[in-house]
Amino acid sequence: MNTEHIAIPAPTERSVGRVDRDPASAESLPPVVVIEPRKGWRLVDWQELRDYRDLFLFLTWRHIKVRYAQSALGIGWAIIQPVFSMVVFTIVFGKMAKVASDGAPYAVFSFVALVPWTYFSNALIEGVNSLVANTNMLTKVYFPRLVLPLSAVLAKLLDFAISFVILIGLMVWYGTWPTWGVLLLPFLVLLMVLTASGLGMWLTALAVQYRDVKHGLSFAVQLLMYAAPVVYPASLVPERWRLLYSLNPMVGVIEGFRAALLGTQPMPWGMIAIGTLSSLAIAVTGCLYFRSKERMFADVA
Repeated sequence: MNTEHIAIPAPTERSVGRVDRDPASAESLPPVVVIEPRKGWRLVDWQELRDYRDLFLFLTWRHIKVRYAQSALGIGWAIIQPVFSMVVFTIVFGKMAKVASDGAPYAVFSFVALVPWTYFSNALIEGVNSLVANTNMLTKVYFPRLVLPLSAVLAKLLDFAISFVILIGLMVWYGTWPTWGVLLLPFLVLLMVLTASGLGMWLTALAVQYRDVKHGLSFAVQLLMYAAPVVYPASLVPERWRLLYSLNPMVGVIEGFRAALLGTQPMPWGMIAIGTLSSLAIAVTGCLYFRSKERMFADVA
């Protein structure tokens, strides 16, 4: 196992050894701390993440620039995916299959779901690919590896904001007005980000060691879309399956968005509560698993 040597002003809790020096020069030189990988499950070092906040912001900005720099359409890419999906779903599911939309126009009904779902799917894919795409950084310098998937997830919020502006315009076009439930939207957005981050940490740690995770993710995300009420309302799910169905945190997020923006149903507090607990469990276990595998990233990347 590789051992990294760095010089820092003072020992920290991660210090596991000290290099001996000549007593005469010990006072004039800063202490050298040897950092070695630890085995087992470890908690997140929040102080370390805070110390590397500039790197986190830089990587977030880099994700945004890489996506839009030297692009003919620019921010249009954040609009094309949900809008084209909405058009296809409206024709196939709204016009041809006559899928119920709880009384709302199917175009806006599907687009309200596509905005959070598109963010979740793209953030998950970007987060999972973040470590493999930054192999050179992993093998050359020490930094908290968590900043890579988390910065990728945060960067996708710009695409979400752009799509949300288009959603507002579509609601105005159809004469649909939000309800008081919009006050809950910040929490639903936080739940959406937490879910993407937690699942992303699980899959990112696996993708470094098993490269087929990356190849199968796009297919899996397409299947997961039909396990969430994107093209259909959750009311079509039989009552006996609602509890199991709500374990998918995106179910509560999407139905919460519809209740807040379209008012087609009461706020689904039960789904949101179950989804919140499920999302917290995914995030905590994903973070712990990521930290337990962190020592291997530089060797297998």
